[in-house]
Amino acid sequence: MNVPTLQSFIGGRWLGSQPAQVLASAVNGRAVAYTHAETIDFDEALAHARRQGVPALMAMDFQERAARLKALAAYLAERKEQLYAISQHTGATRADSWIDIEGGTGTLFAYASMGSNELPSGNVFHEGPPIQLGKQGKFFGTHILVPRGGVAVHINAFNFPVWGLLEKFAPSFLAGMPCIAKPATATSYLTEAMVRLAHESGLLPEGSLQLVIGSSGDLLDRLQGMDVVTFTGSADTAAKLRANANLIRQSVPFNAEADSLNCAILGPDVMPDDEEFDLFVKEVAREMTTKAGQKCTAIRRAIVPRRHLDAVAQRLRERLAKTVVGDPARDGVKMGPLASHAQQADVAERLALLAQGNEIVFGGGGNAFRPVGDGVAEGAFFAPTLLLCRDGFKNDKVHEIEAFGPVSTLMPYDELDEALALAAKGRGSLVGSLVTRDPKVAARAIPVAAMHHGRMLILEREAAIESTGHGSPLPALKHGGPGRAGGGEELGGIRAVKHYLQRTAVQGSATMLTAVTGEYLRGAAINESEVHPFRRHFDDLQIGDSLLTHRRTVTEADIVAFGGLSGDYFYMHFDEIAARDSQFGKRIAHGYFVLSAAAGLFVSPAPGPVLANYGLDTLRFVKPVGIGDTIQARLTCKRKIDRRRKDDKGVGQGVVAWDVAVTNQHGELVATYDILTLVSKRA
Repeated sequence: MNVPTLQSFIGGRWLGSQPAQVLASAVNGRAVAYTHAETIDFDEALAHARRQGVPALMAMDFQERAARLKALAAYLAERKEQLYAISQHTGATRADSWIDIEGGTGTLFAYASMGSNELPSGNVFHEGPPIQLGKQGKFFGTHILVPRGGVAVHINAFNFPVWGLLEKFAPSFLAGMPCIAKPATATSYLTEAMVRLAHESGLLPEGSLQLVIGSSGDLLDRLQGMDVVTFTGSADTAAKLRANANLIRQSVPFNAEADSLNCAILGPDVMPDDEEFDLFVKEVAREMTTKAGQKCTAIRRAIVPRRHLDAVAQRLRERLAKTVVGDPARDGVKMGPLASHAQQADVAERLALLAQGNEIVFGGGGNAFRPVGDGVAEGAFFAPTLLLCRDGFKNDKVHEIEAFGPVSTLMPYDELDEALALAAKGRGSLVGSLVTRDPKVAARAIPVAAMHHGRMLILEREAAIESTGHGSPLPALKHGGPGRAGGGEELGGIRAVKHYLQRTAVQGSATMLTAVTGEYLRGAAINESEVHPFRRHFDDLQIGDSLLTHRRTVTEADIVAFGGLSGDYFYMHFDEIAARDSQFGKRIAHGYFVLSAAAGLFVSPAPGPVLANYGLDTLRFVKPVGIGDTIQARLTCKRKIDRRRKDDKGVGQGVVAWDVAVTNQHGELVATYDILTLVSKRA
């Protein structure tokens, strides 16, 4: 068998031909690939990212980069079987690989969608609302987010060679930051295969993604203040990297997502005959065996009511005994080996420490453990192992030592407060789960547990129908945790993109801030013309294009008619005596009548470029409108987003947000809101 030498992708070329370290299959110990012996010039890598990657990404806007992510996700998804074939060597079953490979492309799709729906055209993200800083309305302040102009260095763990890179790459790419990715060496052959596909797609701008196989050398020593470092791995390694003198001196942002001693708590209300009892057992067993327990989110501590300890232990033993361990290519195998022999030795060493003062109630290896498959004797297999710590307050090892494999520890509690105290002894975790039927238990426990966890799952029979489980980070939700878990945040939707952007406060007049943000701020200069803004195509509309409508006087007949149509006969609109005794001292028009009447004032009824109104944002009724009051509306083009979409006839469309200000005869604001419309482009 010809064993390939992996290559780094540096400076726009593939580097490496001389073999160095052998990377063995976790299944049978045979060589899968070699790392390369050539030294990487990290000055070259950074220079390439700064000179090529940054300008190439900045030549695109948020919407264009989102479209590239979507196309890349589709490209990789079409070629996923190539990655599945390689993934088996990491010890992953088909289900394990699905989490890594399709979880990775799914994350790209998710960020492409979020970017398209939530980010503006251009490269300035206005993080409003603006704040009036002067009494006369001439001086304002707001915040903008802009690309940092630096490089993102991503250092990843061995357990998710594909997803680990893509979940960091997606938000940084959206933010316009080129990436230098360094996967863990043990499984880097799968990462390299994925990066080759990504570059072969032709979708990535020059310099936007570089790959480091092997050591990161002095890369961190060469970074600058506009750069960013993200890390996934052990808490010990995170602490060492965070203390890098150059990162500290340059104030380089460092985001860590570290392994933690995550827990699952069985609520005191759950009985052995309850469906939730089985859900707890299934979740603990699944987290022990998925990826052979090699997940930073795996359940390491299962905290259960003391009266149910024996029942939980028995059901876990029964479930774990049915888990077939062996070659992932074999039908029926549910758990493969650990990722490497080094990992196997590390887990064995840590299990020996955990076993001191605790009981092994299932597994532990020994002669009875026989993985299925050919050649598996040379693999990195490890038996699922369940320990029992009878007093989690006296044995600190279970809260300090993590065996990063299929190992978990049961521990009992008497009162819910004790369970929460045991959970907190982990000194910060990525995720915790509470299995309960009682909303009161959840309301009491979650706020306390949240102090020590980055994510909390509440699991019961209703949520279980769709629950993605304890150990599944999702693109839309934060992934990270306090303390030992690293104190960082990844994913979390657009929050993750903001991590790679520079937030800056901007002060000035409304007109100047409108020019900077690309978003109309009320009080800025407007463009009034005889052409109704609704008659303009998306291409022709300018921020600040505005229409001041004719006036309408509100009558009692309006209120009566609207009440009859809507069925809203609230006393403030119809009871003269009760309304007179209210804070307004008179009958007032329905707020939604004012909204509807304003639409009647500014809508251009004939067919035109405005295709649809699909929502209102920031609606506020500021001041009541009474019988005899006269209202007027100003409609102003506030924001344009070109999503580069076309209808079935090939005509382009964009989204326009309109600022609407409704005033009364005294010029006082009575209602304010944004209208979102779909507007066609010129054919």
